[in-house]
Amino acid sequence: MANFTDEKNTLMLISLMKKHGIKKVIASPGTTNVAFVATVQQDEYFEVFSAYDERSAAYMACGMAVESGEPVALSCTQATASRNYLSGLTEAYYRKIPILAITSTQHLGRIGQNFQQAIDRSIQPVDSVKLSVQVPVIHSEDDEWYCNVLLNRALLELRRNGNGPVHINLTTAYSMEFPVREIPKVRVIRRIGFLDSFPAVYPKIDISKKIAIFVGAHKKWSNELEEAVDEFCQHYNAVVLCDAVSNYKGKYRVMYSLVASQRQYHSPVCDIDLVIHLGDVSGAFILSSVKETWRVNPDGEIRDTFKKQTYVFAMEEEVFFQRYNQLGKDYVGDDSYLRAWRIECDKFNQKIPELPFSNGWIAQHTAEALPKKSILHLGIYNSLRHWSFFDVDESIMEYSNTGGFGIDGCVSAALGASLVTDKLVFLVIGDLAFFYDLNSMANRDVKNNLRILLINNGIGTEFKNPDNRAYKLGSLANPYIAAEGHNGKKSKNLVKHYAEDLGFLYISASTKEEFLKKIPNFVSNTPKEHPVIFEVFINTEDETETLHILYNLETSVTVSTKNLAKSFLGDSNIKKLKKILRK
Repeated sequence: MANFTDEKNTLMLISLMKKHGIKKVIASPGTTNVAFVATVQQDEYFEVFSAYDERSAAYMACGMAVESGEPVALSCTQATASRNYLSGLTEAYYRKIPILAITSTQHLGRIGQNFQQAIDRSIQPVDSVKLSVQVPVIHSEDDEWYCNVLLNRALLELRRNGNGPVHINLTTAYSMEFPVREIPKVRVIRRIGFLDSFPAVYPKIDISKKIAIFVGAHKKWSNELEEAVDEFCQHYNAVVLCDAVSNYKGKYRVMYSLVASQRQYHSPVCDIDLVIHLGDVSGAFILSSVKETWRVNPDGEIRDTFKKQTYVFAMEEEVFFQRYNQLGKDYVGDDSYLRAWRIECDKFNQKIPELPFSNGWIAQHTAEALPKKSILHLGIYNSLRHWSFFDVDESIMEYSNTGGFGIDGCVSAALGASLVTDKLVFLVIGDLAFFYDLNSMANRDVKNNLRILLINNGIGTEFKNPDNRAYKLGSLANPYIAAEGHNGKKSKNLVKHYAEDLGFLYISASTKEEFLKKIPNFVSNTPKEHPVIFEVFINTEDETETLHILYNLETSVTVSTKNLAKSFLGDSNIKKLKKILRK
């Protein structure tokens, strides 16, 4: 009976090598790679060869891979052993030979601390490997997920774009135990390219399951792509889950954030079997009860946002949907899943009470008032979050700086958009982000189609929201974490004078009544002689209360009981209890 190592990262690598069809291993002697070598040599799947000279091993791998037509793995210990791989890996790089160089290492914290044989492998010559990853020891669920992504990414890279060598620096804990009898099954991620055999390698979609397309930040959709997605949803009874910046405007659009953000209630519509992931970084709530995700993007990269990815389709989105529409041409959905989502969304929209004067209230009363065919830019976090709860006209394109997700260029991005269009460009932004990018208002090319809605609560209200780590600190968070008191302390004159001196039309409001009176002028489609800034003064306490209301529109016994237990026991004790129950 085999006796395998108990080092989880090593077991995961070996399991994935088997899934990716890597069976040939050339092992060099050493101590640091004992866990790996002792395990593969006992697994009948692998063909293990020996080479005590790593330079020779690398060239052996080149010849073996070319002759067999298969990838070949190398394994060596720490110290300078791995340096001797470089000439052979360089050969493999220029000849596009799939060599997997697995260099074992002690804890990375020992590098540079005068520990024996602890050398730095974090940077490789640019023409030696296509990809190099540093794989840590697994201590937590996040470690396990991270290692899985790293290893899948590395193994996929071997055969990507014409093959080539890849490096895995595998950390060991020097475990001397070999108690495991069977290599565990772990998640494997597959990549399907545009040129791969269709339909042979394409996984089937079970139309009896709940299927959703999740769209992160996305550029304007072509008519062809929207039609292909609509046809897909019709065939497969699917929906398209959107936030404010998804920009899909088709029949199957669902603004899901309000339903999915509930803290005391879990809707059955959120239990999704397959999510097809489009677009980039989303500003909305990430669904946690998803069983499987496929990502579709020409870059072909793993983006495991939901931690459930099993496929990445390296192709244009339109091609993906056209092909699955061809596969599903005989399927006729009944839109039942779409109706279920709309019922839930309507239910929660009707449950919204009168909100305090806040970003949420402003979004609620402004979204439908924005003129058709305008452009809306949103500041990150608080503005983007609240505007994802409410829908705008389908002709309006929405954008936010979700790529880097920083507060430093929101005004500039809206300004840039306004300079190349005659459409009205609206920006909704908080005071900290506004003042961070204040200089852009003084740009000499500012046009009269720019309109800024400035929500001034005098503080970084993100840090006062219930979900933020600083929330429990209360007022202690205000001076340094939430940056309270800067930029004139909600001065009624600071922005007014600055804006008017720069040629802006300035208006302001401090109450709901004032806002409702002035918002028609701000959103009017009638051309104005000047750009406009509408400064709205609100209180951070009302912001916090609004979010609390929107997050708790309904309560279910199951979810509220779980939350009560979590608040009573704490996160650390909950994790300990789960470990005990698993045993």
